[in-house]
Amino acid sequence: MIIEYEKREHIALITLNRPEARNAVNHEVAEGIENALDAFEGDENLWTGILCANGPAFSAGADLKAISAGELNLATKKGGFGGIVARERIKPLIAAVDGPALAGGTELALACDLIVASKAARFGLPEVKRSLIASAGGLVRLPRVLPKNIAMQMALTGEPISAEEAYKFGMVNCLVEPGNALEEAIILAEKINENAPLAVRSTRRSLLESLTLNDHEGMKFAIEETVALAATEDYKEGPLAFIQKRPPVWKGK
Repeated sequence: MIIEYEKREHIALITLNRPEARNAVNHEVAEGIENALDAFEGDENLWTGILCANGPAFSAGADLKAISAGELNLATKKGGFGGIVARERIKPLIAAVDGPALAGGTELALACDLIVASKAARFGLPEVKRSLIASAGGLVRLPRVLPKNIAMQMALTGEPISAEEAYKFGMVNCLVEPGNALEEAIILAEKINENAPLAVRSTRRSLLESLTLNDHEGMKFAIEETVALAATEDYKEGPLAFIQKRPPVWKGK
């Protein structure tokens, strides 16, 4: 399978499995990621997802060999490049990066909500070196997670930054030793899954909306999300478990 899909309790693992091509994205990869995301989003028992990769590279981005051979469609209608960068999602998704993530590989990672990286990782947008631009979200999302001048330098020079630098500037949430990115991402996912899944999704949605709204509009959006949550079983379970001094049992309903 070029994209592996695995369930671990409330966690979905989506694994790029094209190590011989440094997990470069062709149309088959894009379709595989989209199908995996469809399965993840549609499964009520899965609360958090992890995007990871087999082999020494997370992803080298677009498959230039496939492009030169005439395969120009590296996207899907629903998800855009890689089946993910333009995708509307509801559930949290973590990128576990344990090797270079360059060009479209960086854009795949940026399309996720959180990034766990090992010291073997590098991030970069080298498109200008091939007379291209990072049009799959890199130029939009990179300056949101890095200082503007650092993002500008990366984009204009095409030179990557190390995982340590990405962590220092806040792009990477957790920095680990090589080989440990997936394990740490699972730990992070489990921490998220300790919380009420519907509240997590509403929180994610409210935070992302706040990036494009003023304070008043952002708070109004969050209040509307709270009203919707109040009609759920988990909304009643949280306070009840606190009063009864026991761990809550979330149903995602």
